[in-house]
Formats: sequence, structure tokens, C-alpha cells
Amino acid sequence: MTTEPNLAHHRPQWKTHIGFVLAAVGSAIGLGNIWRFSYLCYKNGGGAFLIPYLIALFVVGIPLMIMEIALGHKMRGSAPASFASISKKWEWLGWWQIIFVMFGIVLYYSVVIAWCLNFLFFSFNLSWGTDPNNFFFQDFLMLKQTPFDIGDVRSPIILSLLVVWILNWLIVFMGVREGLERANKIFMPLLFALTGVIIFWGLKLPGAMEGIKVYLRPDFSRLSDIRVWMDAFSQIFFTLSLGFGIMIAYASYLPKKAAIVRDSLVISCINCSFSLFAGFGVFAVLGYMAKTTGQPINSVVRESIGLAFVAFPKAISLLPHFSKLFGILFFGSLVIAGLSSSISIIEAFTSGIVDKFHYKRKTVVSVLSVLGFIGGIIFATQSGLLWLDIVDHFLTQYGLVIGGIFECFLIGWIYKTVKLRMHVNRYSDWKIGKWWSFCTRVVVPVALMILLISSFKTELKTPYGGYSWLALVLIGRDWLLVTLYMAIIVASHPWRLEPSERMIK
Repeated sequence: MTTEPNLAHHRPQWKTHIGFVLAAVGSAIGLGNIWRFSYLCYKNGGGAFLIPYLIALFVVGIPLMIMEIALGHKMRGSAPASFASISKKWEWLGWWQIIFVMFGIVLYYSVVIAWCLNFLFFSFNLSWGTDPNNFFFQDFLMLKQTPFDIGDVRSPIILSLLVVWILNWLIVFMGVREGLERANKIFMPLLFALTGVIIFWGLKLPGAMEGIKVYLRPDFSRLSDIRVWMDAFSQIFFTLSLGFGIMIAYASYLPKKAAIVRDSLVISCINCSFSLFAGFGVFAVLGYMAKTTGQPINSVVRESIGLAFVAFPKAISLLPHFSKLFGILFFGSLVIAGLSSSISIIEAFTSGIVDKFHYKRKTVVSVLSVLGFIGGIIFATQSGLLWLDIVDHFLTQYGLVIGGIFECFLIGWIYKTVKLRMHVNRYSDWKIGKWWSFCTRVVVPVALMILLISSFKTELKTPYGGYSWLALVLIGRDWLLVTLYMAIIVASHPWRLEPSERMIK
């Protein structure tokens, strides 16, 4: 792949096609693929959950993936540059998406990666002992009761966080080809190999098949529950990194001739397949744990963070042979999955700043890494988990969803999807029809609006997580409002090179 000489603005490109695909897959596959999907599948009808999940993949996930990759490819710019090319009045949306992702999601996400790094080292001597629950919440986090009782910074977490940000900085600092592409060519095969070992190992354990049966046993009666469908659609939206500005930035580094539709299908399907197969490893180990302890499996299954840092360490300790090695493999895979996602978020923001202000890329990455480490300190305190929970809830349930709705409105109704469809069919080997326009203009925004309204109604009835309204407002809502204000300020500054001059005509 060579750089297009006729572009008004010199832009780096992926060295190889597989480099782009692996980077996009690396962005999509994160920590949630390993623990969140498995739990959602178990909670929402087992194998029956795959029906709404696959429907969501094809009517929301893949159409949106095509839209974001096509937009970045045509506009040859980051999310802010791409939206500004459509209308300067909508530039703020691109900045808002990448600002609350950079100065929100990646701040606490890096802390979770730091936890995984800590537990990777704990695996060498099974430091969590016989009571992983007490170890994680009391000894490791030293968790406070309320978010406003911040407490001290936890030294083991802050040291690991520093290592995570050094790795983030090093990879993104090296650039698109030498940093992002090279790292993902190592990370993704290694992650797939580690996950494969975990699955193969887990399936050979006594009781594994019982765990798999619980994981996939279909309960079709659950399909009448609207919440099951909401979980499926929200999981697809979040797991594919849609609305993050990442796919738009990554696609802007593609050459003119690009497999837009095919790559969208491949990226989406690899991500979802990884989630499904990782679940076999997770529930095989949990099945073994249930058999060993004599408990029903529903008593050993924990949601989200508890599954990774409480249930799994307990299961690892119960393994008859090579338990330390299994712990190293499991938490090593989590670190790799986390890093492949965090570097993509930093790249999306870096791309936007470089596009707008033409600052030197290495300077931008260095400053961002320092700010990212400093911003993550609040999540490394004794109340960090509580802050993480609130910020994550508001940014994902409201920020990403609202941004996705506006994105569909901008591209579907203001820019018109027919223009983007013509671009795709001109440069892509696979063509798309009017069905795609209907999905992006109607189906996707309607599905996202239902998610948004449902979340809001639930919020009004009962404060999220049992937190005080004051904590939810000052930490959650105001985090969104501050990042929106920052986006409007940045969008008001002039461009050094007009975004429309970059696009493929």
C-alpha cells in the first residue's frame, strides 16, 4: 500500500491490509469480550440470547461499521474532520465523541488494565489466597463506601498504571505503521493463541461440560423480555467500538481502493466470534469450580469485574495442576486485550488533534499520555471503583448512545446515505444496496433511542447502583457536560487545512 500522491494533506497509511484488519479487530476486542459477553449470554437465556445478538449484529453492528469505515475512507480524516467536511456546524459531535472517550473511558479503562497487570504478577504465587473476594475489595482496592470518601492512592495500582501508560505511549508514539500496525500484528495472534489455550485447557477439566451447558442452554421464553433485546443491541454497539471515532480514524489511513464492506463484515464477525468462543473457556472453568466446591454454578457466576477478579482467581486456585500458569495465561490475555483497545482510543484523539492543529504527532501523543496517567489517578484511589462505575455508566449508556444517534442523523439525513453508498460501491469490491441506507437512517437510530429512553426511565425510578443523586450528578452527568463544553471550544478554533480538502472526490 502506497501513499496517495494526489491528496492535499499527507496522511500515513497502513503498510498492509491485514495490518488494518488486525488493528480494527484489536480495537473492537477488549476486556468486555472475555467477561461481559459470557455473563450477558448466561443471564439472558443462554443460547437463546444468540438470536437477538446476531440480529443486532446484522441490523445495527455491521451497517454502522460500514458507515464509519466508509466515512473515514472518503473524508480522509478523523471523526471531527469527517463531520466538519459534512457540516462545520456538526464538528462538535466528532470532538465530543473522541474527548469523552479519551478523557473518560480510556482513563478508567487503563486502570482496569493495571488491575489485570497486578493480577498477572499475583498469579505467580496465587497471592489472592483462599478468599479472592476479600483480597480484591479489601486488601487490593481497600474500597471505600462512598465515592466522595476518596481515600489514598493505591501504590500497587498507580505503579501498574504508569507501566500501562508507558506502553500506550510507546506504541502510539511509533506511528501507524511501526506502532499500531506492528503491535496488533503481535497482540492479536498472541491473544487468539492464549485464549485458545484457555479454552482447550478449560474443556478438559472435570465439570466443564456442565458449565458449557449452563452457558448455552437455550431459554427461549426470555426472548419475550425487552431487556434481553436491549442487552443484545447495547452489547453489539459497545463491543464493536462504534461511536468512539476509532474506526473513522483507522479507515482514514486506507488507500483509495479498499475492501470497505468485506472488512466491515470480517471485523464485526471476528469480534463477535471471539466473544462467543472466549465464553466456552470462561464457563468451562466455572463449571469445574462449581463441581469442585459442590455449589450450583449460578452461585459461582459473578457479573463483570467480580467474574474476572473474584470468581476466576478462586477457580484458578482450585486447579489441580499448573494453576499458576493458567492464571498467567488468563490475566496475560486480559492485559493484551485491554492494551489493543486503549491504544486505538489514543490514536483516535491524536488523529483529531493532528488533523486540526497540525501539531507534531509525537508531541501530541506524549502530552496525551502524561494527561492520561494524571487523569487516571482518581480511579486508582480507594474509591476508584465507585468512580469508575459511575463514569462508565454515564459515558456508555448516555454519551455513546446519544453520539451514535446524532451520527446517524448527520450522515443519514443531512449528508444523505446515498452519497456514502455511491462512494462505497465505487471503491469497494463488495457492493451495498438500499437496505443499508434504511438500516443507518431508521433502524439504528430507533434502536439507540429505545436504549436511551429505557435507561433514562430506569434511572428516574431508582438511582443507578444505589449511589446518591449528588454523586450521579456531579460525577456522571457533569463529566458528560464538561467534555461537551470542551468539544464546543475546540470546534470553534479554525482549521489549518480545510477538512473538505482531504476527501476523495
